[in-house]
Amino acid sequence: MAAKKKHVPQRTCIVCRQVKDKKELVRVVRTPEQRVVVDPSGKAAGRGAYLCKTAQCWQNAFQRKALARALKTEISEEDMAALKEYAAGLKT
Repeated sequence: MAAKKKHVPQRTCIVCRQVKDKKELVRVVRTPEQRVVVDPSGKAAGRGAYLCKTAQCWQNAFQRKALARALKTEISEEDMAALKEYAAGLKT
């Protein structure tokens, strides 16, 4: 009898719309306190949106305001600065 394959959760990047394994994407979450933060664990409470680990997807997300739309919230300047700092550390 063949071994059962483990289910791998799939998620879609909100910018490029590519479907990838959940662990290949970065989750950004709107917390219950209305903060918008990167969620490295992928398990934080709140509404989440997924982005590729590429600087291009992040830049497009900022330009198109895709994160604010997906998370259904306004992103504070403080949170946006932290997100842009995170994006600056990604490969192109």
